[in-house]
Amino acid sequence: MSTVLETEEHQALRAAVAALGKRYGRDYMTTVIRDGSHTHELWAEAAKLGYLGVNLPEEYGGGGGGMAELSIVLEELGAAGSPLLMMIVSPAICGTVIARFGTDEQKQRWLPGLADGTLTMAFGITEPDAGSNSHRITTTARRDGTGPDAGWVLTGRKVFVSGVDIADATLIVGRTEDARSGKLKPCLFIVPRDAEGFGRNRIDMELHAPEKQFELVLDDVRLPADALVGDEDAGLLQLFAGLNPERIMTAAFGIGMGRFALGRAVEYARTRQVWKAPIGAHQAIAHPLATAHIDLELSRLMMQKAARLYDDGDDIGAGEAANMAKYAAGEACVKAVDQAVHTLGGNGLTREYGLASLITASRVARIAPVSREMILNYVSHQSLGLPKSY
Repeated sequence: MSTVLETEEHQALRAAVAALGKRYGRDYMTTVIRDGSHTHELWAEAAKLGYLGVNLPEEYGGGGGGMAELSIVLEELGAAGSPLLMMIVSPAICGTVIARFGTDEQKQRWLPGLADGTLTMAFGITEPDAGSNSHRITTTARRDGTGPDAGWVLTGRKVFVSGVDIADATLIVGRTEDARSGKLKPCLFIVPRDAEGFGRNRIDMELHAPEKQFELVLDDVRLPADALVGDEDAGLLQLFAGLNPERIMTAAFGIGMGRFALGRAVEYARTRQVWKAPIGAHQAIAHPLATAHIDLELSRLMMQKAARLYDDGDDIGAGEAANMAKYAAGEACVKAVDQAVHTLGGNGLTREYGLASLITASRVARIAPVSREMILNYVSHQSLGLPKSY
């Protein structure tokens, strides 16, 4: 894909990560999935090379970059067939939130490990009865005692939380009561995996991926005062500081997957010959693949815009662009995968070519972390100024 809008440093990063991805590839990923294991080897090597913490501050062992650099890493690993879904969660969401709003102690405790891959953090926001309506989140946090050293007690449930089985802690979105208004406001809490009352149940998914999905149960989980990240009264701002990177990185995830599928299809179309010329010479095959390439390129441009705005500190502008990038990438990914499977015909459903499993996986970029319908609502209301229906 074209890189003319990137700096020389970004192009070098892209090439280096692509080389790492090729050393692992789709065969590595399918083997990990088949064995029910995790991508520990790839995660560790990516960390050793400085790719996992490329967005985190240098003083804590990171690369001092931002979403522009981290999205390149995830995209190129995905294009090689070995995306690391936990990059969206651990360095992008949790690392960003702690780096921007955490206390000095929280930064010292978590950021070096998140950067070098020795620590991993999950993120829990979705609830069974809340879905896309974050105002209906019922996980609550109440003070455990009085005074400045009073801890917290968390109670509630979360669903579709990735990688809890390998995470050292989970960044949980809870709600505390505003003393003045009595209304509940969102806050972020770091919950260690071994906290008493913190239970998890694996969700049986048709999605084949190394990262497993879990339901979490917080049964009066007691936490110290310093489990709260940032300011109790700035929870919403801090929450969106994590959600914008999540959307940017989900776009990178979708673009990488789409590029992998398209690459397989183009290679097949160049060499598969049934009549006088390879099937790629026929416009019925060539044009849909060309369209998929165009859609992926356009998605990447919006992703780069969103990353640039976010890295420049424009949270409002980044919010619009990140939502648009995630929407465009999700659509482009699904179309690219579908067209790739159709191009290969029956071979597109074999294990040999590694495309069939992407039919389900590509829908993740459409569904999570926010549905395309909710993004269209956002654009309708925030960008176009149309009235809400809810």
